[in-house]
Amino acid sequence: MEIDAIKKERERWLEWKNIKPLRQLLEQLPCYKAELVLGDVVKLEGELEESKKEAIKEAAWQMRPWRKGPFDLFGIYIDSEWKSFVKYNLLEPHFDLEGKDVADVGCNNGYYMFRFLSQNPKSITGFDPSPLFKTQFDLINRFAQTDITYELLGVEHLPYYPKQFDTIFCLGVIYHRSDPIAMLKGLKKALKKGGEIFLDTFFIDGEEPIALCPEPTYSKIKNVHFVPTIAALHNWAKKAGFEGFEILATSKTTPQEQRRTEWILGESLEDFLDPNDPSKTIEGYEAPKRLYVRLKERL
Repeated sequence: MEIDAIKKERERWLEWKNIKPLRQLLEQLPCYKAELVLGDVVKLEGELEESKKEAIKEAAWQMRPWRKGPFDLFGIYIDSEWKSFVKYNLLEPHFDLEGKDVADVGCNNGYYMFRFLSQNPKSITGFDPSPLFKTQFDLINRFAQTDITYELLGVEHLPYYPKQFDTIFCLGVIYHRSDPIAMLKGLKKALKKGGEIFLDTFFIDGEEPIALCPEPTYSKIKNVHFVPTIAALHNWAKKAGFEGFEILATSKTTPQEQRRTEWILGESLEDFLDPNDPSKTIEGYEAPKRLYVRLKERL
């Protein structure tokens, strides 16, 4: 697989008719290094004229929907659909990124990558094939001016990427893959010896190693292929060559974490659940619950 050729082709995605106007808005903004304040809200701080703040707000508004966050850009609060700090704060006690090469697969607009900076990793590389999310990242990084690398690539490209990683985060991706074992094998190839993967997925209750194959949607999401039990995910990991399988947490998705705001377009969690029984999705499946695990390769 010619990664350089794929990267070159995907750079042209930024010229798509729905993306190009956003890139033009981006290039018209001022460019200077602001103070990056890292916490539950990722903030940019610095002195800006009101007219420039308005230009930033208009650009960010045109880049909707903002799924991950929240962000505060010079006092402009981007109230994202997901309160991403809930997941980040759940995982943070379990990882140490000091001096490590770190990847975030399905990195969206980079919220987690910005948060990773607080642990002083050697490098951070994000992978996401969405030109919209890359444009949102570029808006933040225009002022944060970090050394984070953002690749318009997917999880399928990691085995061929010319770099391996100590720690890989793959959050909310595996259920979108039609062959989850192949995905895990690919991630393993991208790990350095002794590396680790932090992964989360929807899961269903049950002791048997089975998976739900929802049709046509799961929680109104079209491309959910498999929702495993914990035992099924464990077996997938073993088949992919992982020896270590550590359950870090399980959680139920609630409106305190995911909800509709003015910064998204369309529906959110409250629209995905049965209005008469919020323990079920609109399709009648178990309501979304998440499983967080750490995978270690077999040494």
